[in-house]
Parts: sequence; structure tokens; C-alpha cells
Amino acid sequence: MNNDSEHVRPLAPATILPVSDESASNTRNNTLRRRKRMKCLICGTVTSLILLTIVLTLVFTVFRVKDPTIKMNRVMVNGLDSVIGTDRVQLLGTNISMIVDVSVKNPNMASFKYSNTTTDIYYKGTVVGEARGLPGKAKPRRTSRMNLTVDIMIDRMLADPGLSREVSTSGLVNVRSYTRVGGKVKILFVKKHVTVTMNCTMAVNITAQAIQDVDCKNKIGL
Repeated sequence: MNNDSEHVRPLAPATILPVSDESASNTRNNTLRRRKRMKCLICGTVTSLILLTIVLTLVFTVFRVKDPTIKMNRVMVNGLDSVIGTDRVQLLGTNISMIVDVSVKNPNMASFKYSNTTTDIYYKGTVVGEARGLPGKAKPRRTSRMNLTVDIMIDRMLADPGLSREVSTSGLVNVRSYTRVGGKVKILFVKKHVTVTMNCTMAVNITAQAIQDVDCKNKIGL
């Protein structure tokens, strides 16, 4: 009887193929290239985020579009010589006008370009004077000043029966002005349309031929 152990042959040792130097070098190069690409991608992403943060910071701080403001500096009246009588008003001046000195302040880093400026004078809700100013531009962080001449339609004022009583009682005629300036400011890629309005109440002193008690309020419309 044959022994089973005599038929068992030992396994041949595993053959390990040597890795060539060229293959190892290619593997290392591919690994280095992948690492470089990853570093470039990370650096590009970080740089883009930093630049975006800087731009957004500038847009919302230094380059943020701010609202312009308008101001009534002075109002003068011309042609009003005197008022005579207590029962009726007699105006000796043939041409009565108001000189409205208005300034537009631009707090932005870019110019504020505005279209026609309008100023209306009201007496008890009735328009008694109108003026139109030319388009203009307020330079960056500067104030643009303009004088508007408003011709008063005195016949509309005389049509109100309360005018004579108002003058005889206090010597004052209370009127209201409405000024409108519309334009736009463009900073970088940000453009903003702005309409600034100003309502003022004032009193015309007939005796002194002067304007007094001027009170103005601004309003911004987008």
C-alpha cells in the first residue's frame, strides 16, 4: 500500500516580478501632478473667495450708492413793492418773481447726473409759480448749486378772497414750494436711480419784501 504523503508535491514558490524603474518613476510623476493640480485648485478657489470678499466689502462700504440730498439755501422775492389797503390787495410791482437758491449734495464716489429740475410754488393748494432748471451733474463728493427763477402768477393769488385778509392781519403770505431732482448714480456695475424731492413752507413778508420762516423736508424715492 502506497503512502499518500509520497504523492504530495511541494508548491512552487510565488514568482515576484520586479518593478521597473521607469514604471515607478511614472507613478511618482502622476502622483506629483495630481498633488500640484489639487494645490492649484485650492489656491485658485481661496484667491477667488478673497477677491469676492474684497469686492463685496467695497461695494457695501466705500462704493455703496448713497442718496443725494437737496437743500434750500435761500429764497428771495423781486418786484413786490408794497401792499396798500385793508379791504383789498393792491400790488404795485408788475412782475413778481422768487429766486430759489437750491443745492444738490452728492456723497458718492461717482457723479450724480440729474435731469430737469422742477420747482413749483403753491398758495393754498393752487400752483402760482413754476420753474424748470437745466440738467446737470454733481461731481463726486461735491455740492452742485443752482438758482431757479420762479415767475409768480399774481392773478391766481388775487383770485383767492382770503389773500387780502391774510395780508391785512399779519402782513404775511404763507406759500409752499415743491422741488424735484431726479437722476442716477453709477458705481462700478451698480446703477441706482434716485429721485429727491423737497417740500418747503415759508412766509412772504410783504412789508420787508423778504422770505422768512422757511422749513424744508427732504424725501428720497427709488
